[in-house]
Amino acid sequence: MKKISEIYGSKKEPVYSFEFLPPKTPEGDVKLMETVKELSQVNPDFVTVTYGAGGSTRDKTVQIVTEISKNYSFPTASHFTCVGADRDQIREILKGIRSKGIVNLMALRGDPPRGEGEFKKTPGGFENATELISFIRSEKLDFCIGGGCYPEKHPNAKSLEEDVRHLKLKVDAGTDFLVSQLFFMNSTFENFLNLVRKVGIRVPVIPGIMPITSFSQIERFRTLAGCEFPSSLIEDLQEVEHRPEEFYRRSLNFTVKQCRELLEMGVPGIHLYTLNQTHASYDIVRELKG
Repeated sequence: MKKISEIYGSKKEPVYSFEFLPPKTPEGDVKLMETVKELSQVNPDFVTVTYGAGGSTRDKTVQIVTEISKNYSFPTASHFTCVGADRDQIREILKGIRSKGIVNLMALRGDPPRGEGEFKKTPGGFENATELISFIRSEKLDFCIGGGCYPEKHPNAKSLEEDVRHLKLKVDAGTDFLVSQLFFMNSTFENFLNLVRKVGIRVPVIPGIMPITSFSQIERFRTLAGCEFPSSLIEDLQEVEHRPEEFYRRSLNFTVKQCRELLEMGVPGIHLYTLNQTHASYDIVRELKG
């Protein structure tokens, strides 16, 4: 399987990638594979599969990544977190993942198990993604490692500047590329990118983009991810909140324009959070590829 760092290092055109979630039901499993099949028609450069809170979908994530790799030619990446496991367990899990031919990891601290508000370090485990990535590198398992970043700062950071300093430590520990949390204001991402370059981070930084498919998502993104929204976008979508076709058209136009501006800014690619839905991600990439 090709390493994602090689794709960013060799491709002249923008790199397009998708994120999928492990489903919770057998029906969801079938739907996910239908989604992957449909999105394969726009030839993504790679796809990633997330981990559930507390590492709850660890085996399923690896299973999905393995199945996609078996049926499609594009590379896959498994999310991997340090929640609920000590270093010995993590070592064994990583060896198991590597033995299945998986070479790409998105190494993240991870969310605490449901019902637990705060992240708690597992005894003998790791405090954050930087420690996890440093450990993975020390084990010499030859993974390509992606990491997360927050254009509007990590919720636990006191300031964006402090967060970017921590990000530099994560990159220095062995991160090959970064994928951002979702955002909706390109000026925010540009400011973040300037800070990132100023501290000497040189790895590819990929904007993570989430298509808006319902008006209720706006409040959810504000609450969960701390996202700011252009007031013009909110007004535009509120006007057609109960007209699904027009809502979809306006939302899609916004996202395509956002992606085009980012590509003009010089980003090496776009990573789309699909929520296992086909249409918006498919239409966005098809439009961008023209």
